Amino acid sequence: MKLSRRRLVQSLGFAASNALLPMPVFAQSRVHNELRIAPLHTGEISGGSLRYDLQLQAGSRQFLGGLNTPTIGINGSFLGPTIRLRNGSDVAMSVLNNLNEPSTIHWHGLHVPAKADGGPAQVIAPGETWRPSFQVMQKAGTFWYHSHLLNKTGEQVYRGLAGMIILDDDESESLEIPSTYGVDDIPLIVQDRRFNEDGSFRYVGMHRDVMTGVFGDRILVNGTTSPLFAPAASKVRFRLLNAANARTFNFAFADGREFSLIASDGGFLEKPTMLRSIMLSPAERAEIVVDFSDGNPVDLISLPIDGSSPFATIGMMRNMQPTNTESFTILAIEPQSTLQRSADLPDQLTSIERILESEATRTRKFELGMPMGMGMMRGGGGGGRGRGGMGGMGGEFLINGRPMDMGAINEVVAMGSTEIWEIYNDSMMVHPFHIHHGQFQILDRDGVVPTADEMGFKDTLKVGPGQTARFIMRFENFSDPDTAYMYHCHILEHEDNGMMGQFTVV
Repeated sequence: MKLSRRRLVQSLGFAASNALLPMPVFAQSRVHNELRIAPLHTGEISGGSLRYDLQLQAGSRQFLGGLNTPTIGINGSFLGPTIRLRNGSDVAMSVLNNLNEPSTIHWHGLHVPAKADGGPAQVIAPGETWRPSFQVMQKAGTFWYHSHLLNKTGEQVYRGLAGMIILDDDESESLEIPSTYGVDDIPLIVQDRRFNEDGSFRYVGMHRDVMTGVFGDRILVNGTTSPLFAPAASKVRFRLLNAANARTFNFAFADGREFSLIASDGGFLEKPTMLRSIMLSPAERAEIVVDFSDGNPVDLISLPIDGSSPFATIGMMRNMQPTNTESFTILAIEPQSTLQRSADLPDQLTSIERILESEATRTRKFELGMPMGMGMMRGGGGGGRGRGGMGGMGGEFLINGRPMDMGAINEVVAMGSTEIWEIYNDSMMVHPFHIHHGQFQILDRDGVVPTADEMGFKDTLKVGPGQTARFIMRFENFSDPDTAYMYHCHILEHEDNGMMGQFTVV
C-alpha cells in the first residue's frame, strides 16, 4: 500500500516541527504490508487441564521482496501463536522440537515451578517433547515465551523462536476496555533485524555486535516489514512487547498525541496514565490505549533517546558505537472511514498492594560488569571496578565478578521470604535486568522513586550506566533445591556471553 498524500504531508509537518528528531537511517519503505496478527492458541481440554501443543520447526519467510529468509518458528515459520491463558487454570504444555538443534522455551514473566520454567536446564533435544505442567497463579497481563538455550538464546530468538502470552482473569474480563483480539486488542511484537544480500539474517558478525548486542536496520512487527494497521474502532489497545535482542524503543506517535498506559510487565496499573512516549528496553511490555476517533492517519514511531537521559550510552562506548539514537517508523496506522465507537476507559483498573521495605528480610547486591565498564571513565581498566577488563577488546560479561556457570548456584532464597535486590550497573550502557520466578515492584533508582508508569508489577528493570536500582519481591509458592531459576541481562548477546546467574528457592 502506497503512502497516502495526507500521511506524507503529516509526516513532513511533524519532522519540520520537531528539531530533536534526526533523519532516519533505517531502510524504510513507503509501500506497506498488512500487519500480521498471530493466531490465538487457547488450548484444548485434556484430562482436566488445558493442553497447548507447540512445535518448534524450521521454515522460511519472504521479508525482502522475493528473497527467502531461512527462519525458525513455533507452529509456523517465524514467531509463534499468541497463547491465551486464564488465572486458575491447570495447564499442560507439549513442546515438540522438530529442529535439528536443541532448544528450550521459557515462559517469560509467568510464576511457575522451576522445573516448568524453560530455562537453560530444561533443554529439549531434537525430536524430543518437553511436557511441563503448572497452575496459572497470577493476575491478568501480557507476557511472552522464547528460546532460553545456554549461549544460543540470542541467535534462536533472532531467527524466530518467540511469541506472546495473554493472561486473563475475572477482573480483566469485567473492565470495559478494548478486548477483542485482532480487532481492538492488538499484539505488537517489535524487533529489529538486518539481512545479508541473499535475504538471510545477518546475526553476530563483529566484536561490536557482542559488546552492544545486535542492532538491526529494519523493523519487524509481528514478523511484518513496513506494517500497516487499519483500526475499525475509535480506541485500540496495543500490547507492546520489545522482543529485540538489544535495542531500546522509545515509543511515541508522530503527531505527538497522548495515549493511556494501562499495564506494564506484570499487569494493570491502578489507573490509566496519560503519556506521550514510553521507553521499553528489551523484554519490557506495556499496554496502551490510543484514541483514533479523529480519523487521521498516524505513525507509531520510536524517538531517539536523548543524550541527557539516564539510560543513554555514555563515555567511550558512545563514541565507539552510538546506540538507541535513531528515529524511525514502527507501524503505519490508517483508521477506517467508519469507526465503531469505544467506551471511555474506567478511572480505576485494579488495586495494587505496595510491598513495604520493612517486610524484606534480606538485601542482595548485584553488580553488572562488562569489558568496557565504568572503571575506564575513572581511569581503571574497565570490566567492573578495575577487575582487569579488556577495554572493549575482549573479556567476559559478569554479575558480581563472575560469568554464568551452569554448575554454580549463585544465590539461595528462602521460600516465603521477601527480599530487596539492589542492582548496580558498572558499565557505560543500559542493561535490562530480568529475574525468573515472579514479579517485583521497583523501589527506586539512585534513591528516586519511580514515576506512575513504573508503579505496577515488573519482571524486567532497565538500569542506566552507573545507576543503582532497587526492587522488592516476594518468593512464594514454589521451592526446589535442585532446579534453579535465572537472573540476567536481557540484552541477549550479554546473557549468552556470561551476564547471567542462577538462584534456587528452598
